[in-house]
Amino acid sequence: MTLLWINLLLVFAFAFFARYFSRPVYAGGMAMTQMIQPNKLLIFGSMVVLVLIAGLRSNIGDTFNYKNIFADNTFTWEYVLSEKDIGFGALQMMLKNYVSEDPQIMIFTAALITNVLIVLVLSNYSRMVELSLYVYITGGLFLISMNGIRQMLAAAIAFTAIRFLLHGNFFKYAAVVAFASLFHQSALILLPVYFLVRFKAWSKATFGLIIMVVLIVIGYETFSSILFTAIEDTQYANYDDFAEGGANILRVAVELAPLFVAYLGREKLRSVFPNSDIIVNMALISCVFMVVATQEWIFARLSIYFQLYQLILISGLPIVFREKDRKFVYLAILFCYLAFYFYENVITLHIIYESEYLNW
Repeated sequence: MTLLWINLLLVFAFAFFARYFSRPVYAGGMAMTQMIQPNKLLIFGSMVVLVLIAGLRSNIGDTFNYKNIFADNTFTWEYVLSEKDIGFGALQMMLKNYVSEDPQIMIFTAALITNVLIVLVLSNYSRMVELSLYVYITGGLFLISMNGIRQMLAAAIAFTAIRFLLHGNFFKYAAVVAFASLFHQSALILLPVYFLVRFKAWSKATFGLIIMVVLIVIGYETFSSILFTAIEDTQYANYDDFAEGGANILRVAVELAPLFVAYLGREKLRSVFPNSDIIVNMALISCVFMVVATQEWIFARLSIYFQLYQLILISGLPIVFREKDRKFVYLAILFCYLAFYFYENVITLHIIYESEYLNW
């Protein structure tokens, strides 16, 4: 995992100094004290490191399968239209027919698009961009981008619709989500979510959602039967046969902890993030899926679309505390997520990073 540790160090360092050398955002000739623009050159440094590490890998998760599919198939429009997720098929067709037949080009391109889009959004909406990128890696999403390539690519594309979500432009939001669904149809879940998150965080609607989750977990057998009957004629019908077990309770705790802090500092958070209610609600839905995933891991895959919003939420948590406590909270976030990263990747998953281009 040496290169993954180096990746974490470099990405965090670039992003930290990007904020250190940031400039305030101006509106109407006045500086907005809560908003800053990170140094673009240093943010670009974080972006480059993420893309190189993810794009030049030769293993991890389904990388080998994706390479085989790219190498073994002749991509024509007939083939692309016959398969699910035609956007990803079209991307592979263009790469193989017009760029290179080397499967690594597909891996690199997916990593490039995914990580560039995520870093761009985080640099624009995170209060402390280095915290967001740090948790992007240590919280596991970066590793997921090297495993569930199609779904993470769709999630990154859909993440760019955050501007339309926050400003209430449904049609532009829906257009971006529809495009993302061409790469993984599960992105369509974000369409009804647009209406679910447009209420005040921690309102009666929030607690209604929490009660619903509890009921789903208690009556999981009935819920899963109804769900899989509803999707039996879709490309996800085979999910009923998955037997991957439930999500680790520690993973659930990691998801819930930022929300607990956000609840305690909800008033201060609103002063830091004017649209924080929507961000909190998106993070809450991520937890909803993760709690349900304790019954069956497949539901954790749907949380990917919402975990990206949690990265923004986490970046504002230190500021909800008293000024004298912020440094401690900041360091506590770094330590706790580092411990989780070590536990998940070294102790539990035994991740070994391999690359034909990067050797250490």
